[in-house]
Amino acid sequence: MRFYDISSGKILLDGVDVKEYKKSDIRKLFGMVLQDSWLFTGTIRDNIRYGNENLTDEDIIKSAKIACAHDFISKYPQGYDTMISEDNMILSQGQKQLITIARIIASNPKFLILDEATSGVDTRTELRLQKAVSKLIKDRTSFVIAHRLSTIKNADLILVLKDGKIIEQGTHKKLMELKGFYYTMYNTQYAI
Repeated sequence: MRFYDISSGKILLDGVDVKEYKKSDIRKLFGMVLQDSWLFTGTIRDNIRYGNENLTDEDIIKSAKIACAHDFISKYPQGYDTMISEDNMILSQGQKQLITIARIIASNPKFLILDEATSGVDTRTELRLQKAVSKLIKDRTSFVIAHRLSTIKNADLILVLKDGKIIEQGTHKKLMELKGFYYTMYNTQYAI
């Protein structure tokens, strides 16, 4: 997203060096869901609409439904008009991440960056987040950074990093067949 420029090599998007894009244009191409979700003081509706002022209420509700956030939002007396703030959040970490995912769904970016999007939440919420994430990444290029391997199990390509270097790559099935580092990590997380 060009928060900083690389010192060597190139990053190409559709064959074009990212340095040839204006930063504002390249940032419109990406949506990010981070471990620490960022919400601002305002209504839940405004937080989903952020950066997309032309969204209708129907668009916002549709995005929240896809993100698995509509049900808990609807339970608040003010629903989508419920006020939230940076310091006095009434939302759990998982709910904040679901609202962030609804925001990204509403913006419909070409590329996604999901950095530990399901970390720090309980198992039940993780399942809802994974369902929302699977809808979010469908039919778009996505970079998913995760320690919880269930998050990336269905990826087209998994890069396994250790000490800053790629040590294995492939599909989940291929990496499991290798019985290497990924295999060990996966079995450690899901040992019965």
